[in-house]
Amino acid sequence: MLSSSRTTTTSSPGTPSPTRGRNITVRTAGPVDRRVPVTVSATDPISREGATGQLRRHPEVELREESGPGTVSLLVVDALDEAALVRLRRIVRSEGARAVLVVGAMRESELLDVVECGVAAIVWRHEATAERLVQAVLAASRGEGVLPADLLGRLIQQVATLHRGTAGRTDMPAFGLTPREVDVLRLVSEGFDTGEIAGKLAYSERTVKNVMHGLTTRLQLRNRAHAVAFALREGYI
Repeated sequence: MLSSSRTTTTSSPGTPSPTRGRNITVRTAGPVDRRVPVTVSATDPISREGATGQLRRHPEVELREESGPGTVSLLVVDALDEAALVRLRRIVRSEGARAVLVVGAMRESELLDVVECGVAAIVWRHEATAERLVQAVLAASRGEGVLPADLLGRLIQQVATLHRGTAGRTDMPAFGLTPREVDVLRLVSEGFDTGEIAGKLAYSERTVKNVMHGLTTRLQLRNRAHAVAFALREGYI
């Protein structure tokens, strides 16, 4: 899902989480059914070692040297430049991995470029605690998207502006979204996860996942964040 970043808490089995509501709990005790393969790259060795050290403490993560299909690739940069965009495109399109971007600063004009590269999650460097990084990695591994709350709002505003600029044009391609797809995407854009969407629409979670998979495959969209950007741009939501 495309959602804003939320605080991640850690608890042991049988111990109530200290927070409630929309927080995500990452359990670190007990057996791990599936470890997520993760690679880390950065523009400097200190940043790389720092991110690697943060992730190494969590049993949900299996650190690897090379990325590929099924891998989450975490890229740490101070600011977004053309080299970083090229690297992100290579991660997603050539290597078949899911990209997580940890960035210090980003211009508003660069946000759509990042989403259209296929980035699954974005984390601000000053918020990149071990819990936030693991939350982003796990979300990316599930094909979901995580954006900081301020970036999510900016993305919606930016795409809405683009849509207003193309309103009334007859040369725009006519893509068909079903009412069910529109309903799901609208809730995705509001930050609800799969279970919450299923509850609101009286669907099973499998149905919600199948709807998202069907429309992203049919429209050749790279991930859920890209699907929301498309739906906003085309005026569906």
